[in-house]
Amino acid sequence: MARYRAYTAHHLEKLTARTRFSADERLAMRAVAAVLPFRSNEYVVDELIDWLAVPDDPIFRLTFPQPDMLPQADLDRMVDLLRREASGNELRTAANEIRLSLSPHPGGQLDLNTPELRGEHLSGMQHKYRETLLFFPRQGQTCHAYCTYCFRWPQFVGEPSMKMATDDVDALCAYLLEHPEITSVLITGGDPLVMSADVLARYLEPLLDPRFESLESIRIGTKALSYWPYRFLTDPDADDLLRLFERVVASGRHLALMAHFSHPNELSPPVAREALRKVRETGAVVRCQAPLIRGVNDDPAVWSALWRQLTVLGAVPYYMFVERDTGPKDYFAVPLARASEIFCDAYRGVSGLARTVRGPIMSATPGKVMVDGVADVAGERVFVLHFVQARDPELVNRPFFAKFDPAATWLSDLEPAFGPFPF
Repeated sequence: MARYRAYTAHHLEKLTARTRFSADERLAMRAVAAVLPFRSNEYVVDELIDWLAVPDDPIFRLTFPQPDMLPQADLDRMVDLLRREASGNELRTAANEIRLSLSPHPGGQLDLNTPELRGEHLSGMQHKYRETLLFFPRQGQTCHAYCTYCFRWPQFVGEPSMKMATDDVDALCAYLLEHPEITSVLITGGDPLVMSADVLARYLEPLLDPRFESLESIRIGTKALSYWPYRFLTDPDADDLLRLFERVVASGRHLALMAHFSHPNELSPPVAREALRKVRETGAVVRCQAPLIRGVNDDPAVWSALWRQLTVLGAVPYYMFVERDTGPKDYFAVPLARASEIFCDAYRGVSGLARTVRGPIMSATPGKVMVDGVADVAGERVFVLHFVQARDPELVNRPFFAKFDPAATWLSDLEPAFGPFPF
């Protein structure tokens, strides 16, 4: 049986000692980890990272803090505090001030998406799109390893005001009964599959009640297939978890694992492919998504290889996202024009079975905006865009145009062309 060992910022010095980083570089990494959360595990460290290729190894860049993730002034501030062995309170105060400057909750997550039931806000839930409700189970608000690009990083920094979490299953059920327009519940985090099968069942099994006849699908957002595939193979309750999946499918609901695969290297270990097979045998569908990340997967050959391998393994390529406007966005962001080129080149490199994928997509405040491409319209160079999903359902699938800007990386960087934006 695989051993599970978690690594946190306290282990960074030991983990990076095997590299050629200087003492100053390792200190800078610790400074970043004091602001942005760091967590990994033995599988990621020993099986997914090629330490001879560090710092360019993609999984290392996905999981380990890099000095350039913070603005120079903020990095210098944290390094100075560490050098003079400042108190824990002084470190926490500085780190929190920096976090608040990094747009910890983009897209109106707290202000616009929190649902109400009989006049009360339901914390730990998000209802942005008419058909879909997001639910954040309290015990699932951590991960087997943290992705450095993660837009939910505030969940992991230990600040209660930044967390979204609940264990109120009764409120979830009551809200669903009052909102029959909801056809899909997404259990998210963190990673719900850090929970035991018994705890996860407490959240899933009430949703199988025949009263929720409008509920057609249940989704579980997870990175476990790539960062801890033993969750489905040799963990003590692995069989219990798979039997739970079977019960959800037997209820007549579509069960989808929304798996995050960012690079083909995450599919290289045989245990990852075996875990995918085990999940698919339950009747669940594995749909795969990830953001486009500078220095990690900003290469069409990487994406086409990833989509092809997923298709062979029976998984469904789903979304290529644009890195969201939070955290170390400037470190990872790829301009929209380049993102469109990468997607199109990768898309041309796969067969029709893998062309289920959509992208590049920005999960912005008004909705999921897809960049269809760049075109010349009425003598003007423009981005062609449309909403895949929207806060206002009337916007879905309606094309609109933005002035071409080769440096733009997010919706807020764009200016409308041919009249105002429709939102």
